[in-house]
Formats: sequence, C-alpha cells, structure tokens
Amino acid sequence: MQSTLPQNNQRKRHRGLGGLIFSVLLIGLSIALWLNRQYIVDSISFWQYSPSTAVANITERVKLTDTGKFAFYASQPAVDGSRAFNATCDRKEENTAILGCYAANRIYIFDVQDTRLDGIEEVTAAHELLHAVYQRLSDGEKADVDRLVEAEYEKLRMDPDFAERMAFYDRTEPGERDNELHSIIGTEVGSISSAMEAHYAKYFTDRSKIVGYYAAYNKVFTELSDRAKELSTQLDNLSAEIKDATAKYNSDIKQLNADIAQFNQRASSGDFTSQAQFNAQRQALVTRVEALAQERNSVNAKIDEYNQLKDEYNNTVTQSNQLYKSIDSSLAPAPKV
Repeated sequence: MQSTLPQNNQRKRHRGLGGLIFSVLLIGLSIALWLNRQYIVDSISFWQYSPSTAVANITERVKLTDTGKFAFYASQPAVDGSRAFNATCDRKEENTAILGCYAANRIYIFDVQDTRLDGIEEVTAAHELLHAVYQRLSDGEKADVDRLVEAEYEKLRMDPDFAERMAFYDRTEPGERDNELHSIIGTEVGSISSAMEAHYAKYFTDRSKIVGYYAAYNKVFTELSDRAKELSTQLDNLSAEIKDATAKYNSDIKQLNADIAQFNQRASSGDFTSQAQFNAQRQALVTRVEALAQERNSVNAKIDEYNQLKDEYNNTVTQSNQLYKSIDSSLAPAPKV
C-alpha cells in the first residue's frame, strides 16, 4: 500500500508538467505566429498568386532577386488599362497622371500602350514594390533606411524639378516623405551610396536596368519639353523682329511714296535745273525702291521661317500631349458590355 501511493503521485506530477510544457509551447507558437504574421500572410498570397503574361514580362525585365520576387508576387501585382484602375489609384491633384499605386497591400500598374515609353511599366512596378518593401521594414530598419534616403535627398534637393516633385508628395501624402524617397531613389537615381545600393541589392539583381528604363522614357518627355520651350522662345523673338521690321518697312514705304510724289511734282513744275540733277534724284529713288523690295523680301522670309517654326512647335506640342494622354488613366477606354 505505501509503495503504491508515491508512484500514483509521481504520475500526477508528470501529467501536470506535461500540461505546463504544452501551454508554454502553445504560447510560444502563438507569439511566433504573431511576430511572423506578415510573412505568413505574404507566403499565402505568394503561393496563391498566378502572374499574368504582362506581370511575368515585367518581372523578367526588372531583374528581381528571390526576395524581391517574393515581395512583388505577395503584393499580387496587376497591370490594368481600364477605368477600374482609377477606382483604386485615384489621382491626388488635377492634371496629375497616376502610373501606379500600392493600396490595400496590392500593387496596381497602369497599362501604358505608347511604345515610345518602353520601360515605364517596369519602373512603376519597381517603385510600387519598394513601397511594399518599406511597409514591411521593422522600426529599426526604417530608421536606418530613412537616414540613408535623407542623405541622398541632400544631394538632390537643389534640383528644382525634384524639389517640386517632393512638394507634391508633401501636399498629397503628408508623412510619407521617406517612403516616397525610398521608391524614387531606388528607381530613378543612378549614383547613390554603397550602403543604399546594398539595401536595394536585396531586391534587384541589377538596379541600373531600372534606372536605365527611367532615363530612356524620361528623355522622351524632356526632349519634347525642351524643344517646345526652345521653339517658343524662337517664335517670340522672331515675332518681335517681324513686328519691328514690318513697322520699319511700312514707315519707309510711306516716306518713299511721299518723296516720289514730291519728285514727280518738281518734275512737272520744271523745278530741276538740269537733266543730270533730275537723273541723279530719280536714280536715288529707284535705289530706295530696290532696297525696300529687298527689305520686303526679308520680312516675308522671316514670316515664312516663323510659320515653319510654328508648325514644328505645334507638332512638338501635339506629340507631348499624346504622350501625356497615353499615361493618363482617366482617358482609358470605357469597359465593354
């Protein structure tokens, strides 16, 4: 009897210890799941996602690492050229084109059809991917990345176009400055610090490809814009020249007509003392007529040049407008019934 009681108590203690261990393991598992909840959600999204042909092509051209591809596909990217794009990626200001967005943990890319803008979808995809990456950084990692992007910003802030762009983000997305800088620098700026480059190398095998795409399509916009500005200046200058030359020509014509009338009156009244005097003054008037004919031809040549420049300017503006229309999702075709 005595020998059996301790054995029964020992079994009870073992069962109690086993329950405690199970509870500890359950709590540990719960904590692990909580700490890794984003990775678990991303894993489910990644394995459930089937990329379209357009997304697969973008993925290939962007040159993602395995980590980058995981984050990209976990965000279930979609290329959309319909009006449905605007329902998710709403524009923040009028006359501002939206090429993509990262919303509700998903990446949306506008389907740009203009072949002159090759690479624009790839840059947009990489830009939005970096938003997804930034969202998943820990507080400590964000602090490190923010410090790096702010250092890069100091190199760029004197660029008026860049400053205007960041002012736009300050107005439309307050508090997201470093988030936007993280995406812009990663996809558009070629020369950055080695630490910043190492950060992006976790997601892109060749970031220079993305920057190259950006430089190529951005050059199309800037060249048209610069040429339009150049032509506009030339037209303004030439218009002023034509105005002044026309005014001078009309004044000279008026004066010549008055002098011819006076000459004819003198000739009629016999005011010339000799044939030589008559011939000399008549020749002077003929010379002035010939000079005015040349002056008139010069004015007409300027007018022809102006019209040619104006045609080129209008064509340049038309091309520029076509480009901007091609990236304006609000002009997407209506859905078919």
